[in-house]
Amino acid sequence: MEELGLETVCDNAKCPNRMECYSQLTATFMILGNVCTRPCGFCAVGRGKPEALESDEPQRVAEAAHRLGLKHVVITSVTRDDLEDGGAEHYYQCVTETRQKTGATIEVLTPDFVDNLAALDRVIESAPEVFNHNVETVPRLYRKVRGPKSRYSWTLSMLSRIKDLNPEIKTKSGLMLGLGETHDELFDVLADLREHDVDFLTLGQYLQPGEKYLPVIRYIPPEEFNYLGDYAKKLGFKKVASGPFVRSSYHARDMAEE
Repeated sequence: MEELGLETVCDNAKCPNRMECYSQLTATFMILGNVCTRPCGFCAVGRGKPEALESDEPQRVAEAAHRLGLKHVVITSVTRDDLEDGGAEHYYQCVTETRQKTGATIEVLTPDFVDNLAALDRVIESAPEVFNHNVETVPRLYRKVRGPKSRYSWTLSMLSRIKDLNPEIKTKSGLMLGLGETHDELFDVLADLREHDVDFLTLGQYLQPGEKYLPVIRYIPPEEFNYLGDYAKKLGFKKVASGPFVRSSYHARDMAEE
């Protein structure tokens, strides 16, 4: 990763699982730079004015995946509201280059491309095996947690559109718990995700990455995560990962395998 000048969300977002994942030669590539244009209250990734896109990044991601011998490649990014297409074409190139170079299955974890259907459709056109976009939290907390641009209704319609355009793509979403949501609110979100035919679900504990970020309102005990995971499976999610340290890409390869 260092030799090829690539970023991981694992390091940039201070993921608590990164040593475990690195020891198993797994990582989540973070494309489009390491500076985000959204001021989300939970994320440790740097924010501000991003630098220009690196046109050879898709080739470098593919080369890294090839050198690591990856069978399942996860690609995420910062949000790039400064770009007309939000970085969708860059996603398309990263997916197609990596698939051609490695033959690996591909999972993308994208920003919301809010109100930009053409951008969303371009990423769908790359046909990743798994398309992940996190709902993150319950509607009441959306503005506080995700900022003023993100909308719960758009997130749901986005996940639904993926299936409409390519039913072969598995859809995935996740939530951080402990931000002040109630069980009833959480159950409503899970029902909405299933109503929009989301296949895979991740539930994890929100951990405050620094003093300037949103505080943890509640630490959820492991047995409650077990209960929530069982509840989600009964709703019809094909795969569920639920636990304090579960993150969007945690054991992603295992979840993607049929």
